[in-house]
Amino acid sequence: MRINFTFRNVDSSEGIKNYASEKIAKLQKFLRAPLDAQVTISLERHLHKVDVSLSADGERYAGHEESENMYASIDMVVDKIDRQVRETKQAKADRKRH
Repeated sequence: MRINFTFRNVDSSEGIKNYASEKIAKLQKFLRAPLDAQVTISLERHLHKVDVSLSADGERYAGHEESENMYASIDMVVDKIDRQVRETKQAKADRKRH
């Protein structure tokens, strides 16, 4: 699992990196191949923006969230990507059944 972090208008923080890494690592159990993730964390005025682009198993997943709290933004974007991964996995399973 490779995760690249980019910080824009925000100081790099090990706490934020560790938190995001732990959340993204939970997605690994749904994916076979090692995943590659690009996480961009930025601050515009009072909004904390998080963009995540994830690729694994030949699929690409992406999410974008913004809120007043950085950790809440990370949680919401990981939830979005988790939903995308589950839907894709379910669609593949349905195709195999038919």
